[in-house]
Amino acid sequence: MLLRTVKALAYLVSGLAAGVAGLVWGVLGTLVTAVLSVTQLGAPAFLGAAWVTRRLAGLERRRAGWVLGAPIGSPYVPVRGHSLRQRVLATAAQPATWRDLAWLIALFPLGLAGGVAAVVVTAVDLGAILAPLWLWAVPNPHAPFPARPLMTTVPGRFALVVLGLAMLPAAAWLVRRLAGLVAAAARALLAPGLHRRLVEETERLAATRRRVVDAQAAELRRIERDLHDGAQARIVAAGMTLALAARKLRSSADIGADIGSARRQLDEALAELRRLVRGIHPPILTDRGLPAAIAALAGDSPLDVTVAGDAGDRYPAAVESAAYFVVAEGLANAAKHAGAGRCTITLARARDVVRVSVADDGRGGADPAGSGLDGLRRRVEALDGTLIIDSPPGGPTVLHAEFPCAS
Repeated sequence: MLLRTVKALAYLVSGLAAGVAGLVWGVLGTLVTAVLSVTQLGAPAFLGAAWVTRRLAGLERRRAGWVLGAPIGSPYVPVRGHSLRQRVLATAAQPATWRDLAWLIALFPLGLAGGVAAVVVTAVDLGAILAPLWLWAVPNPHAPFPARPLMTTVPGRFALVVLGLAMLPAAAWLVRRLAGLVAAAARALLAPGLHRRLVEETERLAATRRRVVDAQAAELRRIERDLHDGAQARIVAAGMTLALAARKLRSSADIGADIGSARRQLDEALAELRRLVRGIHPPILTDRGLPAAIAALAGDSPLDVTVAGDAGDRYPAAVESAAYFVVAEGLANAAKHAGAGRCTITLARARDVVRVSVADDGRGGADPAGSGLDGLRRRVEALDGTLIIDSPPGGPTVLHAEFPCAS
């Protein structure tokens, strides 16, 4: 209890200086930023003022922790932006930026009132407890009753000691109460608010979704490997066994025909299985990456396909898979439905965004709500990406997909 009272008293007394400093900086920083806002120095001045304000508010959060038991948590979210303007907008969009400034200005009257009250209460109570040590030096024979006997006589001074000790719990409670009220006001303005909680929840959900998507991609790769190394290998072995049996049984035409028919069925099943494997997750994506997989699609297409992009870049597995199927769907639609003769595939990465586009010279008129394109859109949006389909009647058709891809 004594430690809590001392901390509360230190909080209130230091609030006198903190209130003056906060008011001076709040007014000065606002005026300087407002004046410079019409010049090229406006953006740097705002960011500099926000930085100083956050440092002062951070000190206030730690100071309030003397009373609250723990410092107030930081309410800020990371400022993202590559340009000065983007950083200014991101900083200004955070409510904590303006709540910090509001607290620094509000701290002056709150700190003044709380600090003065704490100093007066503490000084009066300690003065009464220490009365025999100092009242003899300030005799006041003209003081009114009952102050005169209390201040000018030895029994009266010791009576003040008893009175001061009796009032000490009440004075300590009042100091702690005043400090608690000021600290509660600080917590109301400086603690993380709804904006920070929503940002953290959004980041948590995004991270969870990325883990789910990555797990799904890993599971598809596992299925592809199992089919390739298991069922497909067994079918190939069975086909080879049947081929050997057919050579041995050439004398029996009927048995040889049956074995030949079984072998053809195995070959068809193997071809179907290979198409299924490529539809789940093309092995070339895992082995050589997206640029090589797109080059393979272009080589298999009946169209005249031009591919532009960085052949050496690699991306997250989920992004590579989704981009691959965007290209595959675009080429398939161009060949089957658009009557196209040429197609251009562009793959590029700008900072944290991967862009892939498929443009053909076909007749256009693709339906974005069709099952193929709609499923493709859902695949892209599952990664926080966007898919834009531009296919006016008469052509051309352009599929453009963008995927976030952190470095």
